[in-house]
Amino acid sequence: MHTDLAPEYQSSADGQAAAAILRKCVHCGFCTATCPTYQLLGDELDGPRGRIYLMKAVLEGVTPTRKTQAHLDRCLTCRSCESTCPSGVHYGELLDIGRKLVDAKVPRPLGEQALRWALKEGIPSPLFAPAMKVGQLLRPLLPASMKAKVPARQDAGAWPGTAHARKVLLLAGCVQPAMAPNINSATARVLDGAGIQSVMAAKAGCCGAVKFHLNDQDGGKAQMRTNIDAWWPYLQDGVEAIIMNASGCGVTVKQYGHFLQDDPLYAAKAARVSALTRDLSEWLPDIRAGLSGKLDARRVAKAGAIAFHPPCTLQHGQQLRGGVEEHLQALGFNIKVTGAEAHLCCGSAGTYSIINPDISGQLRDRKLGHLNHTFAPVPPDLIVSANMGCITHLQSGTRTPVRHWVEVLDEALLQAN
Repeated sequence: MHTDLAPEYQSSADGQAAAAILRKCVHCGFCTATCPTYQLLGDELDGPRGRIYLMKAVLEGVTPTRKTQAHLDRCLTCRSCESTCPSGVHYGELLDIGRKLVDAKVPRPLGEQALRWALKEGIPSPLFAPAMKVGQLLRPLLPASMKAKVPARQDAGAWPGTAHARKVLLLAGCVQPAMAPNINSATARVLDGAGIQSVMAAKAGCCGAVKFHLNDQDGGKAQMRTNIDAWWPYLQDGVEAIIMNASGCGVTVKQYGHFLQDDPLYAAKAARVSALTRDLSEWLPDIRAGLSGKLDARRVAKAGAIAFHPPCTLQHGQQLRGGVEEHLQALGFNIKVTGAEAHLCCGSAGTYSIINPDISGQLRDRKLGHLNHTFAPVPPDLIVSANMGCITHLQSGTRTPVRHWVEVLDEALLQAN
């Protein structure tokens, strides 16, 4: 798609990057078939092709409006369109640029500004954990809409104390330790069972995704640099990999090299960090081999029928599919992916469920409907996923337990209580 950049963008890095992405688009429309918001709303401007036309117009000098902003806001950034696109258009990167340019020209109402500020500053804040504890104490009194965002308090269990020659870094994250601390400790226990030691860098925090995708790109990059500084001594000491058990964080850290490519002080280190970052599922071959003979068959069977929801950040952002099901099936678990619309977003999408609750709720209910038919005619005993946001969001719409798949594997270990 040819683009005649307006003079203000001709010499800018964003303008040049956007033009290069747009050149790949042949406006074929294949992306609309796999776009969740297009499927729900049926509006061309709420699909990737329509949004691309809107961003192209802005880059060519057309003044954006609140309507332009709204159509870009309604994108989940699920990147399902990237999996479908035959031309390899980097739509997610283009959207980051488009939102940045539009927000620079279209002021938001004060209410929107306040909500977005609270999300980008509050979620990564050290105050999030104590605030969540208060919310959990008051959970029985909360209205349904707030209760859905506050999971019941969870016991993290013991962190393994055995030292191993093989070591990996884990990222605690910002939301996960407060909302579901067992995911991190379960990861450490499973890796320990496979002969791999998990370590955490105390000064590493939020991966940067929350701020970056709420258009505080400088703030997000600052968090990325902080994590690189925290991890660097461990990487120099020979840690094998940086393992991510939240696919949303994983897809972001894998892009550190891209986000910081123009930073003379951090470009090389960021590229190194990205190269060493792996989703936990990518290590399942090692884990599976290391756990040989260490699982209790009765506990495996007790897990029952498990429906797996692959997060968009796993299957589209990282292009990882099939690994969780393949290796857990080989370990004896009865786990399947739904046969209907497994590629579509559940509606969580980071902060999307708070900013766009109506669309998010519709997508959640649609996803749960398909997940409940995975083992038709009976519903599954358990739903598992690989990202904290998806887990919390799906759980808000069903009584079926929703957990991280590593927690299920952890509970089957012979040494588990």
